[in-house]
Amino acid sequence: MPSIKLDPIDRKILAELQADGRMTNVELSRRVGISAPPCLRRVRALEETGYINDYHARVNARELGFEVQVFAMVSLRSQAEKDLSAFEAECRSWPLVRECHMLNGEIDFILKCVAPDLSSFQTFLTEELTSAENVASVKTSLVIRNAKNEPGVPFDVLEARVADGAL
Repeated sequence: MPSIKLDPIDRKILAELQADGRMTNVELSRRVGISAPPCLRRVRALEETGYINDYHARVNARELGFEVQVFAMVSLRSQAEKDLSAFEAECRSWPLVRECHMLNGEIDFILKCVAPDLSSFQTFLTEELTSAENVASVKTSLVIRNAKNEPGVPFDVLEARVADGAL
Protein backbone atom coordinates (compact mmCIF):
# COMPACT_ATOMS: atom_id res chain seq x y z
CA MET A 1 0.00 0.00 0.00
CA PRO A 2 1.39 3.42 -0.92
CA SER A 3 2.65 5.34 2.09
CA ILE A 4 2.17 9.00 1.14
CA LYS A 5 -1.08 10.94 1.18
CA LEU A 6 -1.86 12.43 -2.20
CA ASP A 7 -2.56 16.13 -2.44
CA PRO A 8 -4.30 17.80 -5.41
CA ILE A 9 -0.99 18.37 -7.23
CA ASP A 10 0.01 14.70 -6.86
CA ARG A 11 -3.38 13.63 -8.24
CA LYS A 12 -3.01 16.07 -11.15
CA ILE A 13 0.48 14.69 -11.89
CA LEU A 14 -0.92 11.16 -11.93
CA ALA A 15 -3.82 12.14 -14.19
CA GLU A 16 -1.52 13.95 -16.63
CA LEU A 17 1.00 11.10 -16.78
CA GLN A 18 -1.77 8.53 -17.19
CA ALA A 19 -3.03 10.50 -20.20
CA ASP A 20 0.45 11.05 -21.66
CA GLY A 21 3.39 9.26 -20.06
CA ARG A 22 5.79 10.64 -22.68
CA MET A 23 5.54 14.30 -21.76
CA THR A 24 8.65 16.02 -20.47
CA ASN A 25 8.97 17.04 -16.85
CA VAL A 26 8.95 20.68 -17.98
CA GLU A 27 5.60 20.20 -19.76
CA LEU A 28 4.20 18.25 -16.81
CA SER A 29 5.26 20.95 -14.35
CA ARG A 30 3.60 23.60 -16.57
CA ARG A 31 0.35 21.61 -16.67
CA VAL A 32 0.19 21.08 -12.90
CA GLY A 33 1.30 24.61 -12.03
CA ILE A 34 4.60 24.06 -10.24
CA SER A 35 8.25 24.47 -11.25
CA ALA A 36 10.18 21.58 -12.78
CA PRO A 37 12.46 20.53 -9.85
CA PRO A 38 9.66 19.95 -7.29
CA CYS A 39 7.58 18.31 -10.02
CA LEU A 40 10.37 15.82 -10.70
CA ARG A 41 10.74 15.15 -6.94
CA ARG A 42 7.01 14.44 -6.72
CA VAL A 43 7.11 12.09 -9.73
CA ARG A 44 10.04 10.18 -8.20
CA ALA A 45 8.17 9.92 -4.87
CA LEU A 46 5.06 8.64 -6.69
CA GLU A 47 7.22 6.02 -8.43
CA GLU A 48 8.99 4.98 -5.22
CA THR A 49 5.76 4.60 -3.27
CA GLY A 50 4.07 2.53 -5.98
CA TYR A 51 1.49 4.99 -7.28
CA ILE A 52 3.27 4.82 -10.65
CA ASN A 53 4.13 1.26 -11.66
CA ASP A 54 5.68 1.76 -15.07
CA TYR A 55 5.56 3.60 -18.38
CA HIS A 56 4.79 1.96 -21.69
CA ALA A 57 3.46 2.55 -25.18
CA ARG A 58 0.13 1.10 -26.29
CA VAL A 59 0.88 -0.56 -29.60
CA ASN A 60 -1.68 -1.41 -32.26
CA ALA A 61 -1.87 -5.23 -32.21
CA ARG A 62 -3.65 -5.43 -35.56
CA GLU A 63 -1.01 -3.29 -37.26
CA LEU A 64 1.57 -5.77 -35.95
CA GLY A 65 -0.30 -8.74 -37.38
CA PHE A 66 -2.21 -9.90 -34.30
CA GLU A 67 -5.68 -10.08 -35.84
CA VAL A 68 -7.34 -12.23 -33.17
CA GLN A 69 -8.23 -11.24 -29.60
CA VAL A 70 -9.94 -13.79 -27.38
CA PHE A 71 -11.14 -13.89 -23.79
CA ALA A 72 -10.73 -17.34 -22.26
CA MET A 73 -12.69 -18.22 -19.13
CA VAL A 74 -10.81 -20.93 -17.24
CA SER A 75 -12.08 -23.19 -14.47
CA LEU A 76 -9.60 -25.18 -12.42
CA ARG A 77 -10.06 -28.54 -10.72
CA SER A 78 -8.47 -27.27 -7.49
CA GLN A 79 -8.50 -23.78 -6.00
CA ALA A 80 -5.85 -24.50 -3.39
CA GLU A 81 -3.42 -21.58 -3.20
CA LYS A 82 -0.51 -23.62 -4.56
CA ASP A 83 -2.62 -24.63 -7.58
CA LEU A 84 -3.80 -21.07 -8.20
CA SER A 85 -0.21 -19.81 -8.01
CA ALA A 86 0.99 -22.56 -10.35
CA PHE A 87 -1.64 -21.62 -12.93
CA GLU A 88 -0.73 -17.93 -12.66
CA ALA A 89 2.93 -18.80 -13.22
CA GLU A 90 1.97 -20.86 -16.27
CA CYS A 91 -0.03 -17.92 -17.65
CA ARG A 92 2.98 -15.63 -17.26
CA SER A 93 5.00 -18.05 -19.43
CA TRP A 94 2.52 -18.02 -22.35
CA PRO A 95 3.27 -15.15 -24.77
CA LEU A 96 -0.26 -15.12 -26.25
CA VAL A 97 -1.77 -14.44 -22.79
CA ARG A 98 -1.58 -10.69 -22.28
CA GLU A 99 -3.68 -10.43 -19.11
CA CYS A 100 -4.66 -12.93 -16.44
CA HIS A 101 -7.21 -12.13 -13.75
CA MET A 102 -8.42 -14.40 -10.96
CA LEU A 103 -12.15 -14.01 -10.45
CA ASN A 104 -14.80 -14.73 -7.87
CA GLY A 105 -17.72 -16.78 -9.15
CA GLU A 106 -18.31 -19.55 -11.65
CA ILE A 107 -14.95 -19.27 -13.37
CA ASP A 108 -11.55 -19.02 -11.73
CA PHE A 109 -9.62 -16.95 -14.28
CA ILE A 110 -10.24 -14.82 -17.32
CA LEU A 111 -7.39 -14.50 -19.79
CA LYS A 112 -7.04 -11.89 -22.50
CA CYS A 113 -5.20 -13.49 -25.40
CA VAL A 114 -3.94 -12.24 -28.75
CA ALA A 115 -2.87 -14.29 -31.75
CA PRO A 116 -1.95 -13.68 -35.38
CA ASP A 117 -4.86 -15.81 -36.59
CA LEU A 118 -7.49 -18.31 -35.44
CA SER A 119 -5.29 -21.27 -36.29
CA SER A 120 -2.52 -19.98 -33.98
CA PHE A 121 -5.00 -19.42 -31.18
CA GLN A 122 -6.53 -22.87 -31.67
CA THR A 123 -3.07 -24.46 -31.40
CA PHE A 124 -2.44 -22.56 -28.16
CA LEU A 125 -5.89 -23.50 -26.85
CA THR A 126 -5.64 -27.21 -27.58
CA GLU A 127 -1.94 -27.83 -27.02
CA GLU A 128 -1.21 -25.55 -24.08
CA LEU A 129 -4.19 -24.04 -22.27
CA THR A 130 -6.67 -26.92 -22.12
CA SER A 131 -3.89 -29.44 -21.52
CA ALA A 132 -2.33 -27.45 -18.67
CA GLU A 133 -2.23 -29.15 -15.30
CA ASN A 134 -5.32 -28.53 -13.15
CA VAL A 135 -7.41 -26.97 -15.96
CA ALA A 136 -10.94 -28.41 -15.77
CA SER A 137 -12.58 -26.40 -18.56
CA VAL A 138 -12.08 -23.45 -20.86
CA LYS A 139 -14.73 -21.34 -22.57
CA THR A 140 -13.66 -18.77 -25.12
CA SER A 141 -15.19 -15.66 -26.66
CA LEU A 142 -13.74 -14.05 -29.75
CA VAL A 143 -13.62 -10.24 -29.68
CA ILE A 144 -15.53 -8.77 -32.62
CA ARG A 145 -14.59 -5.16 -31.90
CA ASN A 146 -13.35 -3.00 -29.07
CA ALA A 147 -15.67 -0.15 -28.10
CA LYS A 148 -13.49 1.20 -25.27
CA ASN A 149 -9.96 0.63 -24.02
CA GLU A 150 -9.07 3.09 -21.27
CA PRO A 151 -6.17 2.12 -19.02
CA GLY A 152 -5.78 3.33 -15.47
CA VAL A 153 -8.43 4.95 -13.31
CA PRO A 154 -11.04 7.69 -13.86
CA PHE A 155 -9.49 10.68 -12.12
CA ASP A 156 -12.71 12.69 -12.36
CA VAL A 157 -14.38 10.07 -10.15
CA LEU A 158 -11.43 10.19 -7.73
CA GLU A 159 -11.66 13.99 -7.50
CA ALA A 160 -15.42 13.79 -6.86
CA ARG A 161 -14.82 11.32 -4.03
CA VAL A 162 -12.17 13.60 -2.52
CA ALA A 163 -14.54 16.59 -2.78
CA ASP A 164 -17.30 14.59 -1.06
CA GLY A 165 -14.93 13.65 1.75
CA ALA A 166 -15.02 9.94 0.91
CA LEU A 167 -11.22 9.86 0.76
